[in-house]
Amino acid sequence: MSLLQADDITVRDGTTTLLAPVSLRLDPGEPLVVLGETGSGKSLLAQALMGTLPLGLEAKGQVTIGAQVLNSGAPDQFRGLWGREISVLPQEPWLSLDPLMRAQAQIAEGHCLVRGLPPREARIRAASDLSELGLADAAARYPHELSGGMAQRVAIAAARAGGARIVIADEPTKGLDAARRDEVANLLLNEMGQSGGLLIITHDLALAERIGGQLIVLRAGEVVERGATRAVFAAPGQSYTRDLLAANPENWTGKAAAAPAGTAVISSRNLSLARGRRTLFRDVSLDIAAGQVFGVTGPSGCGKSSLGDTLLGVIPPLQGQVQRQPGLHPFAFQKLYQDPVAAFPPRRTIGETLMDVVKMTRSDPRDVDRLLDGLGLQPDLLARRPGAVSGGELQRLSLLRVLLRRPAFIFADEPTSRLDPITQARVIKLLTNATESDGIALMLVSHDQALIRNTADAVLPLTPPCDPARAAAKKRVAIALQ
Repeated sequence: MSLLQADDITVRDGTTTLLAPVSLRLDPGEPLVVLGETGSGKSLLAQALMGTLPLGLEAKGQVTIGAQVLNSGAPDQFRGLWGREISVLPQEPWLSLDPLMRAQAQIAEGHCLVRGLPPREARIRAASDLSELGLADAAARYPHELSGGMAQRVAIAAARAGGARIVIADEPTKGLDAARRDEVANLLLNEMGQSGGLLIITHDLALAERIGGQLIVLRAGEVVERGATRAVFAAPGQSYTRDLLAANPENWTGKAAAAPAGTAVISSRNLSLARGRRTLFRDVSLDIAAGQVFGVTGPSGCGKSSLGDTLLGVIPPLQGQVQRQPGLHPFAFQKLYQDPVAAFPPRRTIGETLMDVVKMTRSDPRDVDRLLDGLGLQPDLLARRPGAVSGGELQRLSLLRVLLRRPAFIFADEPTSRLDPITQARVIKLLTNATESDGIALMLVSHDQALIRNTADAVLPLTPPCDPARAAAKKRVAIALQ
């Protein structure tokens, strides 16, 4: 007997169909992966299955969970099942974590209130969950003290704390390095076991292949292909699926030649940084020139984002100095955030926020339309608030906002972690083209080594100084790609 069955699920926004009829079945012990590009309707499908669609959107169809038959158009029917029968790991960890609670307390709350464990046992289980995810030292931290990858792992532990047999994981590994991605995949598969159900919503090809099971490929709200994951990856039947697989950064052509070294827009000398009692990195010296793409890689939590924030002057260094090209306005140094939800005013439309930037920088309003087209975004998104825009679309809108400021330096913190391979390639090309044509110094941070290898002019492999396995790694110099 299936754990979950969905029949003819549709999602509409007024007269506009966002998700065409989709049917699926989730069996015990066999994961189901929903793969597709940004904005294809993957998250809408997950929300319809949970009864959590945003206001204004209407679902139709039938969802059967165990012996209960539910109307997807009546979300109140689902609430009694949340956490106990079906749980969701949201795409944005910042939205699922309480900013006023420490990590261990958030996880213990699920064990206690949903699973029904005594408080002391709930705290012990929460500590064990954090340890399994490599976060034993993060138990007392608040969400704002966690890196994006660390926050995602805390959200995973909180989602599985209630003991629900069915877990819907929406982009569970975005922003994580390959090792952490595989750890999370193993954790979710182990939690599923032989009797649980696991539905993965993702654009991450490596994750989809690692999870295996059954696969559904979505495009523009419609199913274009389905079958066993390994069979589809080995011999995709549709041209769109073939294009999606071919856009993997592993298949990109490497950068032809390094950009000529010009005037350094930003530099650091012997830079060291600590958070609390933990040293993130030591003695980092670098120069990023105009027109150069400078790549930074490293495992989740090693200080990649903190390095960029230190260069921008947001975080003071423990030791060392940062030099910025004199004569440039502070607005010339910009950050493209890893979590765009936290960077947009939630109660204003996207268009209102972008027009603020146009007025502030005295830009041409037509630049908005030009950049929308270049980023593959529809103009009607400007009328929406951030909560009504997909994570991938919001990330591209973040890039649009940064480019409107005509920056001299951009710190791009995992700028494509929410994008499918096709859109990722397009956005990286736009970003690198702008770097070359406008003479922007770009610091590109990513856990994806293939993306950095095939994009950057120079690379800094950042590793924690306390990691004995990588004690000999080079942390001070940028290695120019040959």
